[in-house]
Amino acid sequence: MDRRLVLLAPEDNCVVVARALSAGERVEIDGVDMVVGSTVAIGHKLARRAIAEGEQVIKYGAIIGHATAAIAAGTHIHTHNLDSDYIQTFTLAPGQLFVAARA
Repeated sequence: MDRRLVLLAPEDNCVVVARALSAGERVEIDGVDMVVGSTVAIGHKLARRAIAEGEQVIKYGAIIGHATAAIAAGTHIHTHNLDSDYIQTFTLAPGQLFVAARA
């Protein structure tokens, strides 16, 4: 595995970028040399193998969402091609403070 990528669990179908990658850079995933098609920020995901539209994306050994389009091996996985299988993300308005409820 390329040292710039982290595999969090053996069953994951994605890897995490440990150093930002630029479009055109080459990476090795599971012994296969691939060209990164777009800039990928640190902490983002690349497909470890081809992922079919509708297929679950596995990270940390857990389902994190499903592909909204076919994703080729080595392709950036993010909100443009992944829908979360968690509840919707809560976003605060600018200047709004979040106060956690107490039990």
